Amino acid sequence: MLSVSGLSLTYPNGKTLSFDDFSIARGSHSLLLGESGSGKTTLLHLLGGLLRGYSGLIKINQTDISTLSDHDLDKFRGKHVGFIFQKLHLVKALTVRRNLEMSPWLAGVPVTRERTESVLSGLSLKDCLDSPVTTLSQGQAQRVAIARAIMNKPILILADEPTSALDDRNCHEVIRLLISTATETGATLVIATHDQRVKSAIPNQIHIKAV
Repeated sequence: MLSVSGLSLTYPNGKTLSFDDFSIARGSHSLLLGESGSGKTTLLHLLGGLLRGYSGLIKINQTDISTLSDHDLDKFRGKHVGFIFQKLHLVKALTVRRNLEMSPWLAGVPVTRERTESVLSGLSLKDCLDSPVTTLSQGQAQRVAIARAIMNKPILILADEPTSALDDRNCHEVIRLLISTATETGATLVIATHDQRVKSAIPNQIHIKAV
């Protein structure tokens, strides 16, 4: 479902990051592990099509994303890839519902209140539907970020250090939610992390080395 071969990226300063080949089956859950500076976040952004200008091959569901135009890549990513960033990037001026509805709207897919309510209900957030995101607890905000990532029923969910700022209780809850929501939709889940609490929950691990 997700495969990488001969992948490398050269920065403007001349530094090059090269990554080992790997593949992840549809519906599998995997971790990207590595020391700070090893390129975990860079690799995650490459997999999701947020970075271009690389050498090598990235295939998502048999689509070589390097062959897509910027416009087609935006559409592909919006429909098939869900992102959970380390910084949540929720729009503070909007309610929870409006934050979620931005995802299908930007991807050009139908926006329905039923889908929004269903996703929020599954993450125990239905009571927060029309709440400003500024009123949410840290754990609730993280769940809203997960909800936004799965709004379009992606086949690939990418999460960058999703538990780094959470206490143990919220950390374990977020891990559980990520695994359960990916499992329910049959999505492939890839998490970049250095959090030992996550390592113990997902045995399939890909170790990234700065080369």
